[in-house]
Amino acid sequence: MERQCQVLIVGAGITGLTTARELLKRGVDGLIIIEKERSLGAHASGRNSGVLHAGIYYSPGTNKAGFCVRGNTLMKEYCRERGLSLKESGKVIVAGDEDKLKGLEELKRRADSSGAVSRIIGDEELSEIEPYAARNGKALYSPNTAVISPLEILQSLKEELLESGKADIIFGASFTGLNGNHTAVTSAGKINFEIFINAAGTFADKVAGHFGVGERYKVLPFKGTYKKLSPGASHLVRSNIYPVPDLRNPFLGIHFTRGADGNVYLGPTAIPALGREEYGFLDDLSKETLSILLRDSLLFVINESFRAAVVDEIRKYSSGYLYKEARQLVPELKSNDLVDSSKMGIRPQLVDWTSKELVMDFLVLREADSVHILNAISPAFTCSMAFAEYTVDKLISSSQ
Repeated sequence: MERQCQVLIVGAGITGLTTARELLKRGVDGLIIIEKERSLGAHASGRNSGVLHAGIYYSPGTNKAGFCVRGNTLMKEYCRERGLSLKESGKVIVAGDEDKLKGLEELKRRADSSGAVSRIIGDEELSEIEPYAARNGKALYSPNTAVISPLEILQSLKEELLESGKADIIFGASFTGLNGNHTAVTSAGKINFEIFINAAGTFADKVAGHFGVGERYKVLPFKGTYKKLSPGASHLVRSNIYPVPDLRNPFLGIHFTRGADGNVYLGPTAIPALGREEYGFLDDLSKETLSILLRDSLLFVINESFRAAVVDEIRKYSSGYLYKEARQLVPELKSNDLVDSSKMGIRPQLVDWTSKELVMDFLVLREADSVHILNAISPAFTCSMAFAEYTVDKLISSSQ
């Protein structure tokens, strides 16, 4: 039997759920979300570090810069209202060497431009905030950075949507194609819709392809692995300690985060992966693996910043190299302080294949009655509620 709805959303990650919530606030009555997995948080939305970013890193004028500060505020308010885990712990960004000190000033400039609260601090104040963090004359302090439990938030959003009586979530249902302009073909049957929203995360480009949208963009998956501090060493990190990143690439570098569970994690890496869901070793090989390898290889040859990032990240397969990087943040760290962690995620990084450049921002494309959210990567969780407002505004303005 075919289902009917006003709005169909593909993907029950943080982007899909917050967009659905915003649509209900605007009066939508009859919304279906389909999710290919049997549970929430199986991929990026449930596997991220749990950090609510404050809006420091992002270039002025981008969606990331525009939505991060408000998204941070909205998500904190939501956690307080629903009684969810929220550690308003702040973070420090430290310069591991003299060459990185100029990077602190650029980060401060970006933070000021986006309205993010931050300040340059000296070694004395740094020692009060993070006694064991690397000291090199100055650091950048972000008081509004916080830590949440992603799975708690996803579950809360699900309950809120279902309690409304106006939304349904169908798990184990994959989008497989279109039948005409307003009928989606799924593994759970056909669904007739008025508006289609593609929030499929890792597979958003594939879904968009059925609409003839975004064909110039390709996904390159990067694997994020983590270590954690042994219980005897967890005192070395109170909250979050980050490095000054290479701003030519969208990766923030490995960092220390005290999670909502109390454990201190080191990560994530950004190692090129062979599949969109390759959480293990060679466990997601498919027909696309060769294409991914070819794309990686071509970018490695022609894109200098990509090449530098890949070389550096591959080195992190070495425990010795990872330990050396970690000691740039916490000099008193000992090699046996780092222990294995099962925490792992995939970052589906979008590439503009026309320019052969990594896409640094979120991307929203509209085609008739469909909206496609591409490159919803970090800080997508932080931005999600503010980004949902923008997405729904885009729908409303385009339909008037």
